[in-house]
Amino acid sequence: MASRREARRLALDVLYQADVSDLRPSEVLEQREAVGEPVAGFGRELVLGVEARSSEIDALLGEYARDWTVPRMAAVDRAALRIACYELLFSEDVPTSVAIAEAVEAVKELSTDESGAFVNGILGEIARTKL
Repeated sequence: MASRREARRLALDVLYQADVSDLRPSEVLEQREAVGEPVAGFGRELVLGVEARSSEIDALLGEYARDWTVPRMAAVDRAALRIACYELLFSEDVPTSVAIAEAVEAVKELSTDESGAFVNGILGEIARTKL
């Protein structure tokens, strides 16, 4: 069984691939299953949850990302933000601090030098005003 951190990273990979390929996340899941790389458990829950709530999540990100639009964000940052927003707003068993820390850590490793502060700022503000 994969850890939740591993599941988040896998979900981030799927959401990133969907984003840059202009596919629905569920289509990427199907493609992975077809080649013997299924996404199960918590990772699948995150991918499908983000897909189901994408309009709501992106509207919220657009509202809190001062001077940025969601399409203008780096694709990795956007995927991490979407996962964290889903966890913050719709996953009752994920602590706020964990959702934010996991997203920040992911973008620090996978994106630009400024991405950690960018993601932390947006998610911190969402947590302060929406939770």
